[in-house]
Amino acid sequence: MNTDFYRIQRLPPYIFEEVNRIKARLRAEGVDIIDFGMGNPDMPTPQHIVDKLIETVNRPKTNRYSASKGIPGLRRAMAHYYDYRFGVKLNPDTEVIATLGSKEGFANLAQAITAPGDVVICPNPAYPIHAYGFIMAGGVIRHVPALSPEHYLSGISRAVHNSVPPPIAVIVSYPSNPTAQWVDLDFYKDVVALAKKHDLIVLSDVAYSEIYFENNPPPSILQVDGAKDVAVEINSLSKTYAMAGWRVGMVVGNAKLCAALARVKSYLDYGAFTPIQVAAAAALNGPQDCVDEIRGIYKSRRDTLVKAMGQAGWTIPAPPASMFAWAPLPDQFKEAGSLLFAKLLIEEAGVAVAPGVGFGEYGEGYVRVGLVENEHRIRQAARNVRKFLSNADELLARVHNQAAQ
Repeated sequence: MNTDFYRIQRLPPYIFEEVNRIKARLRAEGVDIIDFGMGNPDMPTPQHIVDKLIETVNRPKTNRYSASKGIPGLRRAMAHYYDYRFGVKLNPDTEVIATLGSKEGFANLAQAITAPGDVVICPNPAYPIHAYGFIMAGGVIRHVPALSPEHYLSGISRAVHNSVPPPIAVIVSYPSNPTAQWVDLDFYKDVVALAKKHDLIVLSDVAYSEIYFENNPPPSILQVDGAKDVAVEINSLSKTYAMAGWRVGMVVGNAKLCAALARVKSYLDYGAFTPIQVAAAAALNGPQDCVDEIRGIYKSRRDTLVKAMGQAGWTIPAPPASMFAWAPLPDQFKEAGSLLFAKLLIEEAGVAVAPGVGFGEYGEGYVRVGLVENEHRIRQAARNVRKFLSNADELLARVHNQAAQ
């Protein structure tokens, strides 16, 4: 039997798996790992959302198949959210699709719009599904460095002029995972103008739109006049309401793109379990003070992380948004690279982070630190890091000696 499956062969080795294997081994040995590696919210889902789930699951009819593009009540709630949050009017019947988290929405959108060989412009570094959703669909990724929003925007223009065949789509993602970069509405105006000039589809990922600290609330690309002519936005309840495992997201905007996604999904799934969708509608329609509370928790953790790690000898810039810090490698480890640093950090200090190179080649020199441990654990991690950095020369010499043998 030939097991050289085409799509599997197109996927590179999963870099994060190297750190995950070490993490699993150490935990099996009883080592306490302070885990900043995965963006997995640790706080409870707000109680009124859980209560609505419990209430609904007791109704026998809700055990039946649901709707692949989302029940009407949830789609109306998603449209309502865009109205009160961004001032954007959406038709819940034609411009809103409920998805099984933003990741599934992105992947199936790629399946819906991509022909073999189609070129898609993707930021680098980026969340892996942005590139690999299209790679699995048979597309070709044109990586553009995204060291800053301005750098990425200028790179899009160059990529459009130098790609053969011309690209069909461009991906933007702000607040960014992993870099925590933030943009204002003028950035989106430039993106929409560029897309209309070059006949591009725009896919905007705003999964972290409610996790922000210093600036005004992050905008939506759909606030730009005429954006719905070319763009859809991918959003999620995972971080906003600490509902990551519930798997509720949305794709909203351009009606033709939403229809294409709905058709693909109609062949693949029946949507999320109906009680989950009802509870998700309650989250969007209900009191939003829980969102402020969750945002406050992340801000407190961010401030603790920046201060404690700075005192330990590792300077981490304060992220303006998202649940991540994008941390340059400490000076002693810049030549070692992000993967080796992450492996040594977990083995020697019991602290897990995500190597920047796992988000693309331009992520090298950084690690992503998730704000997913409480302040006490963050301070403990900083104490471990202080000792780790004080032994840096000895650790690196040992690595070099092992490599030479």
